[in-house]
Amino acid sequence: MTTRLRDVHDKVVLITGAARGMGLLYARYALDEGARVVLGWDADRAALDEAAAELGERFEPVAVDLTDTDAVEAAAAAALAAHGAPDILINNAGIVRGKLFAEHTRADIDLTIDVNLTAPMHLTRALLPAMLEAPEGRRIMNIASAAGLLANPRMSVYASSKWGLIGWSDSLRLELERTGIAVTTVCPSYVATGMFEGARGPLLTPVLAPERIASRAWAAMKKAKPFLLMPAMVHVSKAARGVLPPRAWDAVGRAFRVYTSMDEFTGRPGSGSR
Repeated sequence: MTTRLRDVHDKVVLITGAARGMGLLYARYALDEGARVVLGWDADRAALDEAAAELGERFEPVAVDLTDTDAVEAAAAAALAAHGAPDILINNAGIVRGKLFAEHTRADIDLTIDVNLTAPMHLTRALLPAMLEAPEGRRIMNIASAAGLLANPRMSVYASSKWGLIGWSDSLRLELERTGIAVTTVCPSYVATGMFEGARGPLLTPVLAPERIASRAWAAMKKAKPFLLMPAMVHVSKAARGVLPPRAWDAVGRAFRVYTSMDEFTGRPGSGSR
């Protein structure tokens, strides 16, 4: 059985996409609970410097291009050498290109898959052998999306990356459940971090405040919950999609404005990061 964590006092926490949004919130939670060090990975050096100025000396900013597997492995090796295996790994970094599939470039597809799916796999693979040496109480939290559970126009590549992340993350959970390492997969609907600027929440599915989803995810991770789906309509939609025939579900998706939720998407200027 995996033990619950009361807090992360004296633990090593590694967070990708840590310079802003939910990643920055996780860093604050960890430091507030007495983490020994928070390794904040992000590709945006300027944003990392701002985060470091706010969070203080126990926050260690690490500029890493997650699309470069060699750089990910090198940074992981450096982290292991300096601090040992992380007690908590949060694969939070994400990117979205909200457009029709025919409008995607090769770069759009490669970047989305690399950041959202491939990078979490390579980073976890690089750290896991060391984490398994003393596994009890360690955690891996993977930030997926409700888009990985339900298809949606203008999200085909993003949805595929999150669909894959969910499958990998829960398979990893099953592999590790007897080791003492707990894996939590988080699937929120739209979160108001700027990443989905312009997107409209479907009927009865409000755009989530970052603090709301991040605090719930943080608690779920410490309790070793396998999944967190938010808001409640994500549960309902997942169940309905599994029961209804495709055309019937399509009618529901249109009626509840799921299929038009990305029509006015603009995203964060210059970045798709969570």
